Amino acid sequence: MSARVAGKPGVTTSRIVIAVIGALFLIPLLAMLEFSLRQQGGSGYTLEHWAGIFDPANSRAYRTLGVGVLNSLLLAALTLLLLFVLFVPTIVLVHLRFPSLERVLDTLTLLSVAIPLIAMVVGLAPIYRVLGVGFGSGVWTLVFAYGVQVLPFAYRAIVSELQHMDARVRAEAARSLGAPWITVLLRVIMPGLRRGLVAASLLTLAIVFGEFTIASLLNRVNLQTALFQLSQSDAYVATAVSLLSLIMVFVVLVFAGGGSRNRS
Repeated sequence: MSARVAGKPGVTTSRIVIAVIGALFLIPLLAMLEFSLRQQGGSGYTLEHWAGIFDPANSRAYRTLGVGVLNSLLLAALTLLLLFVLFVPTIVLVHLRFPSLERVLDTLTLLSVAIPLIAMVVGLAPIYRVLGVGFGSGVWTLVFAYGVQVLPFAYRAIVSELQHMDARVRAEAARSLGAPWITVLLRVIMPGLRRGLVAASLLTLAIVFGEFTIASLLNRVNLQTALFQLSQSDAYVATAVSLLSLIMVFVVLVFAGGGSRNRS
């Protein structure tokens, strides 16, 4: 039997840490489930609140919730499009062609984390007034603010993968063989970025579906603002929907993470 590596935790320690972390996530979810099953104004438990979510008779009462879900799905799709069309090519280009700008880009991406969100919204408000005149005030315009929020997390997920795969060496080898830059990007770099892109996409979805402050202060309806409005009239259903959305996101994370590992 090989000796355990010095400094590396044993199997028992690892299981204890995983169990503690799992409990920290599971206990709040169980509390949400227990609350959503309570009978309103009485003792005992019922499935009435959960059944009401899918009851067509409640469609008018839950109309705002449906609008919020659709708006969040639209914003998630647009933010992912912004990520793959603008952010990923820019990050790869800076890493491969302009490495001297990496420190500047790294600092810029930290600004959205360092600046308080409310202060950022105050700065964004005049910009959105101008956007409202030129492009309207639809919920899709939040994609620009969400892109700013997503950038620091997506940037680090992608850059860490670029460094891990030694992208500069791969790109130079492909260029020395006569491959154009578009071929280098699509056939050499992008396949190696699969795990980083999956991580950036999942972080993007988590941020978009969990965002409340920007949408609330800019008077837009998304999933979280709709849940807040619903909680004013029916806290049980709002909690049930929140739990359902968390479970769905968790399932997506599991399948996406498993698919990424199988391809790598």
